[in-house]
Amino acid sequence: MAELTDIRETVRRRYADAANAAASGSYAEARALEAEAGCCGPTAASCSPADQTGVFGPALYDERVREDTPDAAINASLGCGVPTAVADLRDGEIVLDLGSGAGADVLISARRVAPTGTAIGLDMTDEMLELARANAAQAGVTNVEFIKGYLEDMPLPDASVDVVISNCVINLSGDKQRTIAEAARVLRPGGRFAIADVIADPDMDEQTKADMAAWTGCIAGALTEAEFRQTLAAAGFDEIEIRPTHQVHEHASSAIIRARKPASSTCCSADTQATCCEPAAKTDCCGADHAAGTCGCQSAP
Repeated sequence: MAELTDIRETVRRRYADAANAAASGSYAEARALEAEAGCCGPTAASCSPADQTGVFGPALYDERVREDTPDAAINASLGCGVPTAVADLRDGEIVLDLGSGAGADVLISARRVAPTGTAIGLDMTDEMLELARANAAQAGVTNVEFIKGYLEDMPLPDASVDVVISNCVINLSGDKQRTIAEAARVLRPGGRFAIADVIADPDMDEQTKADMAAWTGCIAGALTEAEFRQTLAAAGFDEIEIRPTHQVHEHASSAIIRARKPASSTCCSADTQATCCEPAAKTDCCGADHAAGTCGCQSAP
């Protein structure tokens, strides 16, 4: 437990500094703090600052997304991908973003699940939460909620969200097995897990693995692809897919990681849950009440 607390404090301090820099408009300083954090620092084996290589941060978002999202949210991004691009979000869904930071992916998600859905951002850093709420207000996005909490102990009820996303954050957790088990717990049956994260090469050297400073640069804490698959399966996920996208370090890559929580045996298939039953009927058979329509779960009147 002491080790987990130490990791949390190291990560929190670094990301609080980045949030303060971004909030003051000093995006160059925010990028420098990210670079200093490990992977993208001058001591890394083969990695240069993210704003030059495009392997981390705002360079990963396309122009269309940038037009709909405040610069302050995009520019403060410390992620390694764009999970919203592969999450297949739908109107009416409840989306949870783990380690939501300045709120870029929450705001993107909120627009995609509008008008009846909600996007929730979970972060442990007060400074990031404050920045995210300011960004949401600036964007005029109201179907959002930002809550404080830890990845390993999410303050949400069981089976309360439809989709879990995350952008280069799970590798920062000091207890990834517990974090992924928590993601499975809060997902409804048939719910989707769609994240961008760093995966370590099997031959990552022991010095990199042991480097505490690299935790906030997303490298030292990364699982290998095999370890990620095993952890997801142990948490009860199926339909696991891991697709590397680009190198972020000599010994690590960014990857899109997707999986699904199995649907209840008494419900319609996961592929048709978005249009399964009228809302009142779906509450009983699917554990959610936000979609309308008909399918094989139960006939609508």
